[in-house]
Amino acid sequence: MAGEIVLSPHPDVTIPDLPLHEFVLADAMRRADQAALVDGPSGRTITYGQLAGGVGRVAAGLAARGFAKGDVFAIFSPNLPEYALAFYGVSAAGGVNTTISPLYTAGELTRQLDDAGARFLLTVPPFLDKALEAAGRSGVEEVFVLGEAEGATPFAALLTAGETPPAVDIDPAEDLVALPYSSGTTGVSKGVMLTWSPISARGSRRCSPARPSA
Repeated sequence: MAGEIVLSPHPDVTIPDLPLHEFVLADAMRRADQAALVDGPSGRTITYGQLAGGVGRVAAGLAARGFAKGDVFAIFSPNLPEYALAFYGVSAAGGVNTTISPLYTAGELTRQLDDAGARFLLTVPPFLDKALEAAGRSGVEEVFVLGEAEGATPFAALLTAGETPPAVDIDPAEDLVALPYSSGTTGVSKGVMLTWSPISARGSRRCSPARPSA
């Protein structure tokens, strides 16, 4: 019937009032030796203990570079275990992740970096030429690369500032943690501002061209 509201027979989902990384890693130490992430092609594994420790080190490394609450970190990479390490590390630092399609051209990459106001950019060696070109045409301050490649800072450099993430005052209902971009089917792609809680349609709002506020 037109206009009828259909409700689920199941109870409402409880949305935890926690920052994303705290919710995801709540049981990490109890499962410290269990596999958290497995790279399909190689079988390389990151345990929960390694993930939790790495997230803290990434957050500490970002803070040491002046990355603060509300700052935007761009990830231009295929799916790799380190993707999660970076994403949750940015979350622990109070930052905002803007995820970028690995199929983007340098021009498309530049536009998203500018629109999102990204300070840092993470990529992989095969994408580095496009990443450096886009970074040079936008406001990106530093490019990180998984592994090593000329012209970029190794991602591993973020893991050397200790394991203690900065103390950040987070409002899970209002502060952003992710800024993915829409497909742009009716125009250019637009940023989708996702708050820490719940990272769902109910906790999102669309914005463009305005940049996210801290």
